[in-house]
Amino acid sequence: MTMEDTRREPRRDARRSAEVVRPDEEHPLGNIGGRVRQGVGSWLKSPALDFYGLIVVGALLISVGLVMVLSSSSVSNISRGDSGFAGLLRQGTFAGMGLVALAVAALMPPGFYRRAAWFLFVLGLALQCLVHVPGLGVEVYGNRNWIQIGSQRLQPSEFLKLALAVWLGAVLAMKRPLLHRPFHLIIPLLPGAGVALGLVILGHDLGTMLVMAMLVAGAVWVAGVPRRWFVGVGLAGLAGVIALTITSGNRMARINNWLHGTCPGDTCLQSEQGLMGLAEGGWWGLGLGESRQKWGRLPAAEDDYIFAIIGEELGLIGTLGVLALFTALALLMFRMITRLDDHFMQITVAGISAWLLGQAFVNMMVVTGLLPVIGVPLPFISSGGSALLASMTALGVLISFARREPGAAEAIGARLSSVRSSISVLPAPRGRSAAPATARSAPAKHPVKGTPRQAAAKHPAKGTPRQAAAKRPATGTPRSSSSRTRRSGRGTAPSRRS
Repeated sequence: MTMEDTRREPRRDARRSAEVVRPDEEHPLGNIGGRVRQGVGSWLKSPALDFYGLIVVGALLISVGLVMVLSSSSVSNISRGDSGFAGLLRQGTFAGMGLVALAVAALMPPGFYRRAAWFLFVLGLALQCLVHVPGLGVEVYGNRNWIQIGSQRLQPSEFLKLALAVWLGAVLAMKRPLLHRPFHLIIPLLPGAGVALGLVILGHDLGTMLVMAMLVAGAVWVAGVPRRWFVGVGLAGLAGVIALTITSGNRMARINNWLHGTCPGDTCLQSEQGLMGLAEGGWWGLGLGESRQKWGRLPAAEDDYIFAIIGEELGLIGTLGVLALFTALALLMFRMITRLDDHFMQITVAGISAWLLGQAFVNMMVVTGLLPVIGVPLPFISSGGSALLASMTALGVLISFARREPGAAEAIGARLSSVRSSISVLPAPRGRSAAPATARSAPAKHPVKGTPRQAAAKHPAKGTPRQAAAKRPATGTPRSSSSRTRRSGRGTAPSRRS
C-alpha cells in the first residue's frame, strides 16, 4: 500500500462513519410515538394496574379535598374566632385516621370480609339505630341522621353503606345459583335492605336513602338477578320515592323551585349562589383562595357545595379535572369487576362503585342545577369526618380485592423486588486497593498458605514439559550440563565423561 492510499483510507472511513451515525431527518429522535404506544399498551394490560391506579386516584382525590376544605372554610372559621386552618386540621385528622383504616382494610384478605359480612351489617344497623335515641341523636336541617359523642358528630349511615355492600356481596354470592327462585331472591335480601333503607328514611334523609338504593341496585344487577324482578322492584322503589316526596312540603318546594324557577323568599339561595360561583370562575377560575361565595354567601360551602367553590377558584379546568378523577375511578372499578373471578368480590365492588360514583355524580348534578337540591356530600372531597372515613375504608377494601386479581400478586411482587434490588447498596472493598473484578467474582476454592515458593512447589504449573520447565523456579542444586543439553537440543549427542 502506497503512501497516497494510506492517506486516503482515513477519509473513506470518516465518510462511512458519518453516514452511519447520521440521524433520520424525518424522525431524528427515533419512533417515539411507537415506543409510547407500546409502553402505554403494556401498562394498560398489566395485572397490577387496578392496584396502583386505586392508590394514585385515591391519593389525588383526598389531596384535592384537603386543599379545598382549607380554602372554603378559612373565612367562616375566622369569623367565628377560630384559626383559619381549623378546617384543615379537623379534616386532616380524619384523613390520618382514614389512612390507618385504609391500610388495615387493604391488608385483610377477602375471606375475612365474607366471614364478617353479617357481623358488620348488624353493627351498622345498630349504629344507625342510635340516631333515634333521645339525647344522642342530633337533627340537622330537618334530618335526624347524626349522633353526638362529646365534641364529635358522626353520621352512622356512611358506615352502614359499606357494611351493606359487603353484606350484599356475601348473600348474593351464596345464593347466586338460586336467584331465579322468588323465595331465595326475597329472603334475606329484601328484609335486610328494607331495614337498612327504612332506618335512614326514618330520619327524613332522602338523599342518603337514594344513594343506598343505588348501591343495592348495582349489587343486584351484577349478581345476575333476572331482569323482570329487577325492573319490578325498581318500579316499586320509584313509587315509594314519589310517595315520600309528595308527602313532604320541603321536598315538594325544592322540586317546584327546580322545575319552574320560581323561588319565594330565599328558597333558591343555595342553588343560585352555587351557579353564580361556577359562572364567576369561567375557564381558569379566580385563583386558589380567591372565592367570593365562601364569604357567607353560599351555605355549606365546604360541605355539599364544595364543587361550586372548586369551579369558582379553579374554573372549568378544575371541575373537569375532578370529573376526570372520578371517571378514572369508575374505569378502574369496572375493570376490576370484569377481571375478578370471585362472585363475592365482584358483587361487593359493584355495590361500592354504585355508592361512590352515584353519590359523586348526584352531588355534581345538584350543584350544576341538573337535579333539585339533595343533601349528599362529594366523596373524598367534601368536609365531613364520617364520610371521609367510610370512603377511605371502602377504598382499602377495593385495594384488597385488586391484589387478588389474576396475576396481580406476582406483578406487584416482581415490581417490589426490582425496586429493592435497584436501591440496594453494595459494601465497599476493604484494603488500599480494590481487587480485580475477576478475583472478587471467582475466589479461589483452595487458598494456598505459606510463601510463594512453597505455593509453587505444592501446585506445579501445568502444560508441556518445556513450558513447565520454563515456569518452574530454579530451586535446590543446579542440574548437570548433560541434562540441560539433553533437554535443550534433540540432535546434539550427550557428552561423555573422561
